[in-house]
Amino acid sequence: MSDEAKSESLATIDISELDAGEVLERLRAVEMPETIDHETPSIELRRAHGGDNLLMGLDKPWRINVRGTLGDYALAFNRLAHVRVTGSVGDGLGESMVSGAVRVHGNAGVGVGVAMTGGTLAVYGNAGDGCAAALRGGEVFVRGDVGHNAAHGALHGTLVIGGDAGMNLGEAMMDAMIFIRGRIGSLGQGVAELPLIPKDSVRLGLLLINAGIRGDAKDFRRIVPQRVFDEEQRRKGVIGHPSWR
Repeated sequence: MSDEAKSESLATIDISELDAGEVLERLRAVEMPETIDHETPSIELRRAHGGDNLLMGLDKPWRINVRGTLGDYALAFNRLAHVRVTGSVGDGLGESMVSGAVRVHGNAGVGVGVAMTGGTLAVYGNAGDGCAAALRGGEVFVRGDVGHNAAHGALHGTLVIGGDAGMNLGEAMMDAMIFIRGRIGSLGQGVAELPLIPKDSVRLGLLLINAGIRGDAKDFRRIVPQRVFDEEQRRKGVIGHPSWR
């Protein structure tokens, strides 16, 4: 690591031999500036070894860069922290996340963003089954493919899928929204696949910019609950012919 790179970090910590509790202790020992914003230098965590429960329950506005792999339940219950992971992660990434931002430059296992209530969670590879299941709020982005049962039981929030989705997409979804660019194995009961309308095209464009994902909103379609489709038809029927399953 160069001296220039070191000067851009508040601290560099080798976590290859640390457990989850020890990693948190080392983070809390770093002297932080009084004001933290998007220009604040990050804390570098090196040689992540795939351990489980790492970086769970972060509750300060840390800016963290992780190099290496993380195991199951990484960054669950995240609050305030902004974290970038260069490497893949296991199951349960960002489960019950409250706020902040997590960006994974790799693949993720099952249950990405389960029961999230806020924040931004982006996976720049593929994600497994149950992505954004029971979503309560916030935004989940997957640049690649997702597995089966994505957004199952999602109440609020947004899931953006840049690739393909497996079976039962959006099953039992309530007030959530899905944007998808690729193919769908099958839709869940009571949801419709629809083209974008202008207001959602603008919204999706802003979401893609926020997540740092390149793409044209016009290439995506919407997956919405039946209630949303019915409301739109009552408001002058701006949608054509939905695909019901």
